[in-house]
Amino acid sequence: MAENTRTFWDKILLFIKGVAMGAANKVPGVSGGLVAFVTGFYEELIYSLQKINRKALKLLIDGRFKSFYQYVNGRFLLLVFAGSTFSYFSVSRVLDYLIQNFELYVWATFFGMILGSIYYVAKDFNDFSRVNLFTMGLGVAIGVAISFMSPAKENDNLWFVFFCGIVGVSGMTLPGLSGSFILILMGNYVLLLVDSVNELYKTIQDIFTLNFDFIHDTVRIRYLKIIASFGLGSVFGLVITSHILGYLLKRFHQIITALIIGFIGGSLGNVWPWKKEIYKMEEGQYLFDSLGNKIVENYVRYFPDFSDSTTWYAIFYILVGLAILLIIDWFGPKKVVRS
Repeated sequence: MAENTRTFWDKILLFIKGVAMGAANKVPGVSGGLVAFVTGFYEELIYSLQKINRKALKLLIDGRFKSFYQYVNGRFLLLVFAGSTFSYFSVSRVLDYLIQNFELYVWATFFGMILGSIYYVAKDFNDFSRVNLFTMGLGVAIGVAISFMSPAKENDNLWFVFFCGIVGVSGMTLPGLSGSFILILMGNYVLLLVDSVNELYKTIQDIFTLNFDFIHDTVRIRYLKIIASFGLGSVFGLVITSHILGYLLKRFHQIITALIIGFIGGSLGNVWPWKKEIYKMEEGQYLFDSLGNKIVENYVRYFPDFSDSTTWYAIFYILVGLAILLIIDWFGPKKVVRS
């Protein structure tokens, strides 16, 4: 959709989609790119990010800001990322609360939504060649393997944090791959998406109240350096991966779609509702994040007990999640296939 034809309500809806994408990006096991895919703006996101290139840089250096803004589809990107940023300080906090207090039902809803997403993506896929089937199987295998990996230790080296930004942003550009879960495996989920975000939130509050005492707080400054490095890595990763994906989508659309279906199917292991947390420990003591929650290291998955009423409630929420995607498919925008 061209910028000049985007109505006021289209802009509000796009902002809301950005909010949903940002919330999904923060939840381990859920992919923000999947939200972009099923709500119909994934390819516009990729191709808009792909416009951040040498020509865009030249327009920026020459001071042609309006031309730069139009060239990179600036209004679209601004609405999406404004929604995602807003989500980190609002909706994602609600999700944190729901996961802490109604974990089984939250994961059940996500599980149903991902099941619905597989249908949503696969229903228009009709090229089941050997290459595509192999690619789909490869995507499933990668997704399942990721869900059973053990996390590394936390590392606050700024270059490693920058690399985390590059890798973690995969959840926004590759539907089915959870960037936040990959950050758990890299050992830096709590550092980057909990502690650093909380310190940034406090800093923004301080600035609005004209309190600049944080400048002398070495701990706060450390976290701000970390979130800045992570942010720069994320921006760099978005631009690089969008160029790669834009190229691949133009030339190998069916293969990439098969890979995405595989990633989404493989991600079901990450959001399997019936699991128990294995908490991170050091010297016999549990480790806690800045909110006072035990840090989850991994999960033990188990088969549900059908004599337990909570199992049937969870199944109900799976159906709710599935219904949400079917409703999106019924009323939402149709995917545009680019050749």
